[in-house]
Amino acid sequence: MAGWTHERDSAGYDIIRSGRIVIRVAPENLPAPHPMPLDKLNQQLRNQYFYGYQRPGIYNDSLSVTTTEGKQLLTMWRWSMTPNAKEGTATKDAKGANTAPGYRVSATFDSPADEHYYGLGQQQQGALDLRDHQIHCWHDYSAIGGENVCVPFMVSSRGYGLIWDNPSKTTIDLGFNQQNVWSSDVGDRVSFFVIAGNKSDDIYEGYRQLTGIAHLLPKATYGYIQSKAIYPAQQQLMDIANGYRDRKLPLDVLVVDFLNMTKQGEMDLDPARWPDPAAMNRQLHSMGITTLLSVWPHFSEGTRYYDMLRQKGWLIHRADGTPDRGHYTKEIGPNIDTTNPEAAKWWWDSIRDRYVKPYGFDYIWLDETEPDVDPANDLFYIGSGPRFYNVYPLFHTASVYEGFRRDFGDSRRVMILARAAYLGAQRNGTVFWSSDITSTWDMLKRSVPAGLNFTASGMPYWDTDIAGFFSPPIYANYHPEHKPLVDSSDVRGTVDGYEDYPELFVRWYEWGAFQPVMRAHGERDHNEVWSYGKDAEPILEKYLRLRYQLMPYIYSQAYGTYQTGAPYMRALFMDFPNDPNVTDIRDEYMFGPAFLVAPVTEQGATSRSVYLPAGSDWYNYWTNERIHGGQTITAAAPIDTIPLFVRAGSIVPLGTTVLSTQEKQAIDSVRVYPGSDADFTLFSDDGTTYAYEKGSGSITRLHWDEAKHRLTHEGASAWSEPDAKIVDIIHP
Repeated sequence: MAGWTHERDSAGYDIIRSGRIVIRVAPENLPAPHPMPLDKLNQQLRNQYFYGYQRPGIYNDSLSVTTTEGKQLLTMWRWSMTPNAKEGTATKDAKGANTAPGYRVSATFDSPADEHYYGLGQQQQGALDLRDHQIHCWHDYSAIGGENVCVPFMVSSRGYGLIWDNPSKTTIDLGFNQQNVWSSDVGDRVSFFVIAGNKSDDIYEGYRQLTGIAHLLPKATYGYIQSKAIYPAQQQLMDIANGYRDRKLPLDVLVVDFLNMTKQGEMDLDPARWPDPAAMNRQLHSMGITTLLSVWPHFSEGTRYYDMLRQKGWLIHRADGTPDRGHYTKEIGPNIDTTNPEAAKWWWDSIRDRYVKPYGFDYIWLDETEPDVDPANDLFYIGSGPRFYNVYPLFHTASVYEGFRRDFGDSRRVMILARAAYLGAQRNGTVFWSSDITSTWDMLKRSVPAGLNFTASGMPYWDTDIAGFFSPPIYANYHPEHKPLVDSSDVRGTVDGYEDYPELFVRWYEWGAFQPVMRAHGERDHNEVWSYGKDAEPILEKYLRLRYQLMPYIYSQAYGTYQTGAPYMRALFMDFPNDPNVTDIRDEYMFGPAFLVAPVTEQGATSRSVYLPAGSDWYNYWTNERIHGGQTITAAAPIDTIPLFVRAGSIVPLGTTVLSTQEKQAIDSVRVYPGSDADFTLFSDDGTTYAYEKGSGSITRLHWDEAKHRLTHEGASAWSEPDAKIVDIIHP
């Protein structure tokens, strides 16, 4: 292997080295682990009835991984492969041959008491540190608390990441009895990758190298996406666009959600409700607004493509060839099997020829990407559902991404909104969201760590439906715990008896301004910034404008993610590994290198405690007060304020007022928060093409010299005004 060396030491251990890690593989004659001894008769009886606890397929091998400096990262103590009887009820592959039943595979690793774990996709039960948790790593729309999404990549506080290379249902027990056990339902080998790094971003560079680049999304994606379930007609969508422009409010993307068709699978738009979508998109484009169209993967019986798809075997089906529509009615139907390359090409060609080219839709929303019909008893083209349980999101998003790149080359960037993910899906121009969550304060609180673990899984682009998707049941005697901070009396037609919902929407929206992608969505009558009353509207406008003011900062972070794979919505463990107090802080995070965001998740709260990590001073963004790190403070949080802090030694570029990322945005100011030397790479380009992959775009490197108290810059000229008018050095 290039870059690796191999030797055997005097004790018989194989030593395999790279520039970053050392692997020690124990010799074959390593004594097996054993329990404490029993008396002879006791042991004989146990051997007679339980065969001495010997389970088939278990191999007591020792494999340890250290850094080149000798720091212990992890040890695999043993692994196992236990033969399966069959792979569920799906016993034939796409070519009619019997599928091999495979093995149940597992591996057991050490877990020191001070080790902490993050990532593993989306779990919405409220945990950040996953130690002492059992993780069900498979896509589960109905999981308690909200959908589970499997991305089997874990980051450890000891300085390594582990990719578990198995797409079947996987259970991960972390920390129990000081060991980690990974166990998958179906496999032919135990396979995993270990990535070492001196800092967390090194680990994400390794993940990027193994699984793919998170490309820059269209710049519009980093602005504001307005949606609801649903805007059912063309005129309503135009009314929303005009509402934003008449109010001089920024907006970049409008969403046409599902139920836009005549029948599911016709791949059309209902002409009674969408009489001229091409003209609609031309008008929206002239207003600086793009569109995101939802296209479901289902095909109902009797529609124009159903018989062809079934005949070709392009629908996910059972062993007897019957398409599986699961719990859905025949009006929804089964899913297309985009693990089949021919079906995947047809799927993209149909989207291109029926939506993109004739009507001018910009981006595609691929919903139901688990797939939402449980494949446990099904066959994909690539093999059985049990064996490939989690991979559909990777193939399904790739079908559209690769089609866009094949047909449009570098001329237009891809943005795909998808509900489930898998290893490598970040390379497909994807944004993932937290699925159809419930609009409650409890869900808001649990969503923060869910997002932090998801982005820690190598998936940098994640968002929520701002203020939730499903309404909770509103009981006749419902009253909030505290008097609402936002008056709902003028919007009862929208919120009904959920009188604290406008307050929830405001708090969630404040947090949404500091998510990688900012998108409002949900099942509500109205869902725009003017929909939640006279108290809420100016606050929502404030954070919408702030999002666009921060665009130079946000877009530069996205460029950094493209270069390194590291997310810019970052749990605190990533940037403060030497502060033991941050290992399980679930409701704070870094947004890029500068901002510490502390969302308010309690109804009626006007303050909250905030821990400011050690090793740095911090500035209150709203007041410029400078505060020492390593302490917990009580931060003021009136309804119009999310607690927001800036790390001392930060550079924050701010942009001029724009209504769309399509407008040229100048640098309005560059704020410097003194405290230590600082660097910032400011990136700008056309925002719509892949020319940046070939070096196009402008890069300005900013440097703050703390000793000289001076900001310098080199590279492209980012502003035309004198520095004295642009550079704003913050003083407490």
